[in-house]
Amino acid sequence: MFKRYEMMIAWRYLRARRSEGGISVMTWISLVGIALAVFALIATLAVRSGFRYEFVDTIVGANPHITVLSYGEVLPNGGLTRTLAEYDAVAAAVAQAEGVESAVPVVTGQVMATAQGRNAGVQVIGMRQADVAAIPRIAQPEEARGSLDDYAEGIAIGSGVARSLGVDVGDRVRLISPDGVKTAFGTSPRIKAYPVVFVFQVGRYDIDSTRVYMPFAEAQTYFNRTGVADAVHVAVDDPEAISRYAPGITLAAGEDTYLWTWQDASGAFLRALQMEDNIMFVILSILVLIATLNITSGLVMLVKNKGRDIGILRTMGLSEGTILRVFFLCGASIGVVGTGIGVILGCLFAIYIDPIFNAVNALAGGGVWDPSIRYISALPARLELSDVISAVALSLSLSFVVTIFPARRAARMNPVEALRYE
Repeated sequence: MFKRYEMMIAWRYLRARRSEGGISVMTWISLVGIALAVFALIATLAVRSGFRYEFVDTIVGANPHITVLSYGEVLPNGGLTRTLAEYDAVAAAVAQAEGVESAVPVVTGQVMATAQGRNAGVQVIGMRQADVAAIPRIAQPEEARGSLDDYAEGIAIGSGVARSLGVDVGDRVRLISPDGVKTAFGTSPRIKAYPVVFVFQVGRYDIDSTRVYMPFAEAQTYFNRTGVADAVHVAVDDPEAISRYAPGITLAAGEDTYLWTWQDASGAFLRALQMEDNIMFVILSILVLIATLNITSGLVMLVKNKGRDIGILRTMGLSEGTILRVFFLCGASIGVVGTGIGVILGCLFAIYIDPIFNAVNALAGGGVWDPSIRYISALPARLELSDVISAVALSLSLSFVVTIFPARRAARMNPVEALRYE
């Protein structure tokens, strides 16, 4: 498409000194502007992808993908119970459904935990030892103390719970439930102390600060669930494809049950993330557009300074198309080089985000990142090929488009008018 002499002329114009009528300063400004804009776009897209990945990963790694619940049964005394009596049978049937990795019965409850004169509200989940060890984020947490091998002798708690109560492995925590022992004078709170055998950190603040795991049989006794379970927790092969597995799981679970998925629990937050992603991409696209407009201003100045050269080239026989391609090469090359530099900087930022963030945190004196607000323990970044391609495509397309106008103006310049006063 481009002849060798066209590229030679374009290169000569780009590197010309100011004394020769060049605009090298404007070239560098355009180049740096595009590089920084592309860098900002890729860095933001990487952090955005990292946020969603970490958020979803902590959800599906420490929570059930699907929870099978009972619609409830009216008791002879008029009360309503939502427990599952045949929980092992339901779990076994669900485990045979398509895409299901595991289905385990659980007992759940909200209680008050107290130790060292401190109190904290916690969510207790009663599970068998093998089932707890199969939870990805519990079996392989970010940080852990103690061992799940001793799970049958005590409880496993989140690092936030341990920090709130001032306890560690080997200490005892008292759990207080208002729904305790029924007596002739009413229901008295149930208070029982358990040793801490395992402390885990999954990297999600709302889980680490509230989650407590208790042996299944002990939870049945503690929460007055003898012979029943509250729900069945299900893990599937592909958590993003919940809608494909749900009909089969519903059929396997039986008519008196319904499903509650991780997307139902976190759907509002995921939709907010998606909307924020779209808005950020639009805003940063405007930033890239502003940076590429520097190419237009630089080329307009170049065309004005090179009017005499254009007139001479036209009288030598060069066509309008040749002139257009020369100046298009000038602008497009700035866009290509600037985009390449921006891609390199953006990728390096995403790859080395941890040392970069640690340096920023150290310079700021610490406290830059608050997990209680952002729900995850560190600033994430995930470099996606699609994000890099979209940033490159946006930058190059805008660079090429804004180059066309000054290039066409140069091509349509009348050589007679250009040389009249020479």
